[in-house]
Amino acid sequence: MNIAVINETSAADRNADILAALEGRGHTVLNVGMKKSGEKPELTYIHTGLLAALMLNSGAADLVVGGCGTGQGFLNSAMQYPGVFCGLITGPLDAWLFTQINGGNCISLALNQGYGWAADVNLRFIFERLFSVESGGGYPPHRRESQAQSRELLMEVNRQTHRTLAEILPALPEDVLRPVLDYPGVIDLLRSQSIKDADLRQFIMVWR
Repeated sequence: MNIAVINETSAADRNADILAALEGRGHTVLNVGMKKSGEKPELTYIHTGLLAALMLNSGAADLVVGGCGTGQGFLNSAMQYPGVFCGLITGPLDAWLFTQINGGNCISLALNQGYGWAADVNLRFIFERLFSVESGGGYPPHRRESQAQSRELLMEVNRQTHRTLAEILPALPEDVLRPVLDYPGVIDLLRSQSIKDADLRQFIMVWR
C-alpha cells in the first residue's frame, strides 16, 4: 500500500512521530507534507486537504494520513473533494472500526489537542489497529452486507455531488492551489503517476 503522510503547519513537528509509527509495516510511505515548522511554502489545513485529494485522485496514494491541531480542519477540508472518504481517528478503537465499517481512504489525526504523554505510543497503536483488519470487512459481522451497500451508496453520492478534480483545480484561488503544487516534490510525484483522468493528467503536466 502507498501511504501519503501530509502534515500541515500547526502539526509539522509531529511528522517524525507519524513516520516512526508507520515504520516497519511493509508499506511505501510518501512524506509529501510539511516536515518541520517554518518550511516554505507554509501549508495550512486548507492546502493539505487539497493535497490529500491530489494524492488519491492521481493514484499516487491508496491511503492518506493527515490531520491538524484538532483533526477537524483537515477532515473538513479533505472532504470537499471527490474520491476522498476521511475519518477522524483519535484512538485505536476508532481506527479499528473505521477500517472495517467505513473502509475509507483517508484519516485525520488530532496532533495538538490531547497530544501529550505517550502520544507517540498512541500513534503506533492506531496504526496497528488500522492495518489489523480487512478494509470494509464489516463489524459486527452480521452487518457486513448492509455496510458494504452503504459504502457503495456513499461513493455514488460522492460522484454525483462533486465536479471532477480536473474541473475544480482551475477554479481554485491561486493562494490555495499554488502552495500545494509548488511544494517541494509534489508536482514531480504527480507527474510520475499514470493518472487515468486525461484532463487531470493534462492539468498537472502543463502546470508552471
